[in-house]
Amino acid sequence: MISSKVKIIKITILVFVLIVNISINVHSINVEKSEDLDPLVDLEVTFELLKIRSLEKIDRHLNKIEYIDLLGNPDFYIKLWINDEIYTSPIFRNEKYIYDPDWNVTANVPEDEEWVDIKIQLWDWNIGKDKKCDISGFNREGNDNKDVDLRYNLKYNRWIGDDYLEKLYINADPSGYGRLNGCDDGSIYQHDYDCELWFNIYQNDFDEDGISYWVETEIYHTDPTIDDRGRDDDKDFVPIEWEYKWGQSIVWDYNTFEYKYIQWYDPFNWEDHINLDSDNDGLSNYEEYLTSKWGSDPWRKDLFVELDVMDEGPNSEITEFPQESKELLNTVFNRQNIVLYLDDGCMGGGEIIPFDDSSTIEEIRDIYWNYFLHQDEDNWRFGVFHYGLLIYNADGPIGFGFSGRIKPVIDSFQISAVGMERKSKYPFFSREIVYASAYMHELGHTLGIFNGNTPGCDDPDSNTFKKNWLKWRPYKSVMNYGYIYRMVDFSDGSRGKNDFDDWNRIDFTYFQTPLW
Repeated sequence: MISSKVKIIKITILVFVLIVNISINVHSINVEKSEDLDPLVDLEVTFELLKIRSLEKIDRHLNKIEYIDLLGNPDFYIKLWINDEIYTSPIFRNEKYIYDPDWNVTANVPEDEEWVDIKIQLWDWNIGKDKKCDISGFNREGNDNKDVDLRYNLKYNRWIGDDYLEKLYINADPSGYGRLNGCDDGSIYQHDYDCELWFNIYQNDFDEDGISYWVETEIYHTDPTIDDRGRDDDKDFVPIEWEYKWGQSIVWDYNTFEYKYIQWYDPFNWEDHINLDSDNDGLSNYEEYLTSKWGSDPWRKDLFVELDVMDEGPNSEITEFPQESKELLNTVFNRQNIVLYLDDGCMGGGEIIPFDDSSTIEEIRDIYWNYFLHQDEDNWRFGVFHYGLLIYNADGPIGFGFSGRIKPVIDSFQISAVGMERKSKYPFFSREIVYASAYMHELGHTLGIFNGNTPGCDDPDSNTFKKNWLKWRPYKSVMNYGYIYRMVDFSDGSRGKNDFDDWNRIDFTYFQTPLW
């Protein structure tokens, strides 16, 4: 729980920024009834459900995945209120991960009232009694009620409340704008029905550019009958719709006790989006724009990895990366609000590599050049995506990080199916966990975790019953050879001596930094 002292500090900083930051445009919001907020259309608000995922923990002792539903996978459904009108989604039967829910709700709203009240609940259907899932952090009173309460503003096409957009990093919503995370209450390693829910809320407008009539006429002075998407008047390489979505917000001013609209990205004044990286995740605003169609958020840490897989061999040699392994990787990062995007073909990557029964390091670097960079040294994905290969068999270790030969950076790694399948046959090992654990270990090296700064990492004497096995037992991490293949997680440094805090040690720029 956040202490009262921390809350006071956050409030003080926010008030200070609102008062002294004259580079931000500030408008007070009139909470009384207004004139017709958009005379060109009959105003409607749409809630769009994008994704639901269970974030339940992995039992690291039994190699057992715990699910929400006692009888199997959860049966999710949504309860949604828009201005006290309730809407209920269909039940998504027996699904932990819902990526194409195809459920939207559109409601007519008053033309002269700028605020719309919205409440979201996520439920798991059960025989006898349904269970409310956790998609929220603590509310203002410090309680975890699992509900999400929002207020949507029709003037600015912006919502606030239990999910919000904030420029000041110390006050930012850690799960991001349009994403809810039940682990925000600190229940990362507890069985608390934790889930993540992705959504969008928007209103209709005549030209369908997503910019509200009020902003077009009162702030931008653009034509509300002309679609402005793609405009880049200030020539900063980021179009008006991106700066509009991520460069404005509504905050409560504790100095004047009123809501205020603030704008920090002005689409008509140049900002250095090529270099700005407010969330310190190694992606500039320009790169966040390039990846925005996949869900990136410039105020929350995003991690992009291209997963390429070698083709099956002529004698049915296995080179499959299990789907559940991908989900385990997504879950362990997403619980920490580092949102992992694993490109297995959905983002332009996910190449199928021709089969080779034994690949040398030079052949692996050729794969990097031909299938990741596509023989283009200036390929925009370099420095944006990490590159993680699954090959059949490496001429060397069954997993290692490497430089792609084009530039001296460790932005890539491989794991070998032969080695993974062999480990999967060990007693009490799970194939899905073996693949995910090895992949996360090698990804950790591209994030700057290695033996030089973390002595418990990659110590060959930390394997079971070797001389340093007991020494590094507190370091419960895939980076520790004593735990790799048995679990899928980094350590948080909470176990005292000989433990290391991997999660806070991550360097998101390491894979971009030349080694010499």
